[in-house]
Amino acid sequence: MTQHVWGYLPEYEKERADILDAVDTVFSSGQLVLGKSVRGFEQEFAAYHDVAHCVGVDNGTNAIVLGLRALGIGPGDEVITVSNTAAPTVVAINAVGATPVFVDIHPDTYLMDVDQVAAALTPRTRCLLPVHLYGQCVDMAPLQELADKHGLLVLEDCAQAHGARHHGRIAGSMGNAAAFSFYPTKVLGAYGDAGATVTDDADVDARLRRLRFYGMEDRYYVVETPGYNSRLDEVQAAILRTKLPRLNDYIARRRAIADRYAEAFDGTALLTPRTAPGNEHVYYVYVVRHPQRDRIIEGLKAHDIALNISYPWPVHIQKGFDHLGYGKDDLPVTTRLADEIFSLPMYPSLSDAEQERVIDAVSDVLGRL
Repeated sequence: MTQHVWGYLPEYEKERADILDAVDTVFSSGQLVLGKSVRGFEQEFAAYHDVAHCVGVDNGTNAIVLGLRALGIGPGDEVITVSNTAAPTVVAINAVGATPVFVDIHPDTYLMDVDQVAAALTPRTRCLLPVHLYGQCVDMAPLQELADKHGLLVLEDCAQAHGARHHGRIAGSMGNAAAFSFYPTKVLGAYGDAGATVTDDADVDARLRRLRFYGMEDRYYVVETPGYNSRLDEVQAAILRTKLPRLNDYIARRRAIADRYAEAFDGTALLTPRTAPGNEHVYYVYVVRHPQRDRIIEGLKAHDIALNISYPWPVHIQKGFDHLGYGKDDLPVTTRLADEIFSLPMYPSLSDAEQERVIDAVSDVLGRL
């Protein structure tokens, strides 16, 4: 049982008719680029997230890139974020010419330690980029208070938090803009690359629409400002429209799986996820922690179970970001946790029997340590 399967085939078998109908509708429409499916998905996704505008783009990385550019972030600016994240978060900051500045994470939730942000501010700081990691939200109230005090912008990275809530507010509705990925493994996943940036600001929305279409105001090929070819594909938009009404069901199933894991490993040395106060977790991944992580993963091979690590190499110590000048000791919690965390299988189509097999295998390995 390998984690890379992530439930794609069982999900496809269950939803196959709706997905193929959606694809056929697009192919039969005669409109394959920025058509009805994209417009419809944008409206529906914005409504689900309690925001006024949604701009569909080609992937989650460019959702951040375009979000930053639409907010006016560029060369000479600093963006504060975390190193315990998927590399695309930081790649996107680099892509607009800005400089990523890292703060450490909270040892219990693995989310941005908001208390450290103030000390990281400099005269060049323009934007705060909280990552709603693993399925739950950063503590946004003090972060927004800090942003308001210093005139900073906030771009939420919601790639792992579709449907998550923080004190009743849904992820993506709490900053100046928010970026989403619909990579197939996400809580709401397409059948290929796709993304979106959402905002309540009409001016930001207009800039996003220009940026995803070469920088053109309309279809008359007059470039207002250099942009990208970053359009959400009609086929992926149509598939996402079939899946969006099921999002709450996907989340409910993920929570049921999480509850079962928590019950099974209660009282063991395996540290299961902790939900921060006021958060409603959606469990994009089920990240656990143990000081003998590598021995556990090795022991599970005898049970034919392979598990992922999210993430084994923090961004700040990766070769591609050597120029930022960070060392391992600069973010001690991030560095330490990278040696201890790993993910148990988590996807809605995971059956009870499959989960029980995982639980039994992990319990067996824990008992042998």
